[in-house]
Amino acid sequence: MSRLPIDDVLPALTDALRLRGMAVLQAPPGAGKTTRVPPALLPRVQGRIVMLEPRRLAARAAAERIAEEMGEPVGLRVGYRIRGEAKVSKATRIEVVTEGILTRMIQDDPSLDGIGAVIFDEFHERSLNADLGLALVLEARAALREDLALVVMSATLDAAPVAALMGDAPVITSAGRAYEVETRWLPRPAQGRLEMETAALIRQAAEEETGDILVFLPGEGEIRRVQSQLSGDVRALFGAMDFAAQRAALAPSAGRRIILATSIAETSLTIPGIRVVVDAGRARRARFDPASGMSRLVTERVTRAEAEQRRGRAGRVAEGVCYRLWTRGEEGALSAFPPAEIEVADLTGLALELAAWGSDDLPFLTPPPEGALTEARALLHDLGALRGGRITDHGRMLARAPLHPRLAHMLTRAAGSAELAALLAERDPLRGEPADLARRMAAIRDPGRFAAAHRPTIERIRQEARRLSRLQGSDDLTLGQMAALAYPDRIGLRRKGDAPRWILSGGKGAAMEPGQPLSAQRLIVATDLDGDPREAKVHQAVPIAEGDLRALFPTQWRDLCEWSRREGRVIARRQEMLGALVLEDRIWTAPAEAMARAAFDGLRLIGLPWTPAAARLRARIRLCEVMDVSDEALLAEADWLLPWLNGKRTEADLRALDLTEALRARLGWDGVQQIDRLTPSHFTSPLGNRIPIDYDGEAPAIEVRLQEMFGLDRHPTVAGRPLRVTLLSPARRPVQVTMDLPGFWASSYADVRKDMRGQYPRHPWPEDPTEAAPTLRAKPRGPEAR
Repeated sequence: MSRLPIDDVLPALTDALRLRGMAVLQAPPGAGKTTRVPPALLPRVQGRIVMLEPRRLAARAAAERIAEEMGEPVGLRVGYRIRGEAKVSKATRIEVVTEGILTRMIQDDPSLDGIGAVIFDEFHERSLNADLGLALVLEARAALREDLALVVMSATLDAAPVAALMGDAPVITSAGRAYEVETRWLPRPAQGRLEMETAALIRQAAEEETGDILVFLPGEGEIRRVQSQLSGDVRALFGAMDFAAQRAALAPSAGRRIILATSIAETSLTIPGIRVVVDAGRARRARFDPASGMSRLVTERVTRAEAEQRRGRAGRVAEGVCYRLWTRGEEGALSAFPPAEIEVADLTGLALELAAWGSDDLPFLTPPPEGALTEARALLHDLGALRGGRITDHGRMLARAPLHPRLAHMLTRAAGSAELAALLAERDPLRGEPADLARRMAAIRDPGRFAAAHRPTIERIRQEARRLSRLQGSDDLTLGQMAALAYPDRIGLRRKGDAPRWILSGGKGAAMEPGQPLSAQRLIVATDLDGDPREAKVHQAVPIAEGDLRALFPTQWRDLCEWSRREGRVIARRQEMLGALVLEDRIWTAPAEAMARAAFDGLRLIGLPWTPAAARLRARIRLCEVMDVSDEALLAEADWLLPWLNGKRTEADLRALDLTEALRARLGWDGVQQIDRLTPSHFTSPLGNRIPIDYDGEAPAIEVRLQEMFGLDRHPTVAGRPLRVTLLSPARRPVQVTMDLPGFWASSYADVRKDMRGQYPRHPWPEDPTEAAPTLRAKPRGPEAR
């Protein structure tokens, strides 16, 4: 057995475990940590060693490689367990499992009886199950199993935070990889389509280097498109392939292989013969939106950690070369690490596991986002898995099923639902076909009618359905009802109009390509959406009859009285609701107060109508500072205005509203008296006329005919403040503005008199206006006037 770089640090690792019981191991890709660490612990650990791998393919490959190095077949001292398959025996000491299996093991037996060590391999991937598994192991170790050895391993992990989480555990570092890898960057940024640029870079690598080529692409679609541009032994490798096809892709060949792979090939997998890596620099990640309850796949630039993992694949068996589809300058803009799955994933399964554990206070490396966790718990409550925040018996049943809680809920309720559960848990076997779930179910039940290209996926679904059939419930439900059980928040009611658009019971929108078989359906259940936060595209759905929907879920009647912005009026309806869906809508005669409150909501939208009289009263109140009469304060609560809104139904009604009496009522009798005393509404002229006082400016103001003020030798005031007096000509045009009437009489009046006598000779213009009687009369026309 050849020596690997990891062998140099194995003594330090075992010493750290002997002294502290826990350690973090950093080792570059190709150092040999996956295959060498578990056997190195065998002599020093009592019981089984459980090692977690992020993927099923990696778990099987790791177990097979360890067993091969130990000179025995898988299933003896080295075994594996993955979903739907196990190869272990009583003799098994090293058990390689996928991450979700550890969660189930520790939930069933928190003491992990019979297990002496737990190893988290490739922890840098920060999967949700790995984060949860580590938190559970740390909690169980602190409370029940201080003797349990714990190792966290990674090639590109930021070790310090993990070591701190583990009580400042020792960090063991292995320097150097098995073989050196040269990195080559593009001379200039790529300009064309990803697939074309990648294919060109593969051809360049094939010309310049020898050995098999491993290419990293974000997904199956890109793999197929690149594959179509290449010739020779070009193989695909992605997660949705069955194990037989994956193993065939990895099988050696007499000629040169080009393996086009997703991130499935990044870690824990040595592919014999690989000398060259071509990295297209993209990764596909799921992004979950808690508000919509939907996930969507996004394609992003790889991080530096992911790029380093990929580069390491070229140095596992010999010196290698890594071609990167970006320039050296662009590398500096890459993020250091990908986001932890717990930050961006659907947390429904995590919330259920926490409820089953009985505590949220776990030592997570990254705490779950509170908003996403709250939404997850709301869904679990709707599914009957939680009640009052505690797990129910139904919830415990869901936690044991190897499915998302949505699908587990459906499976445990409905007879014959295993095929649908397996189908919805798997990738779409008829991608690109019309969005009809019934057609997919037909493919599962009779695969011979469909294209051979679909059959591997269909067969994998059929096998999983057989495993799930033992968990099926007994309710006899339609396909639409079964889908609605899994997706109660994605029941869609068609909107009005020709376009196939639906409002979903969870409150979001969804749309389908026109011309689809389901585009005219009034009610659907959307089982596959692209997660667009504005209006998700429906990739897969099934119709549901209204009667079937009512039989499945209780509806609620609500009385609705509100202001309609679209109609510009108060509407009153009685509606039958299922979530956000209005199944039935009737006219309702609402109580008068409810109608008035709805009208007040309309005022909040269109603003308060200020007639001249109401505006003057508001200005007087502001001047006295007895009450806040800003629009914001007046619209903050409705009770003061409701009596004046009776019978007001439309925007026109509200715009015609005079607020004067409502404001006086809000002031009360004492307040009105104070306002009238301090800021009277009118000035009484020497002739006895009531002149409205305007309080909107810097000073209270009136406008009055000049002759009407004759005989007044003191300036008029309000609350001790002089009025701003605009003196008007007989034609009611301003001739003078003054805040000192006696001063005006004594000075400027003479000039005004000279001008006005010429323009208005029939009106009196006495030399001494303080001695003249006020008047609005003019001299009569005709001879008697002379």
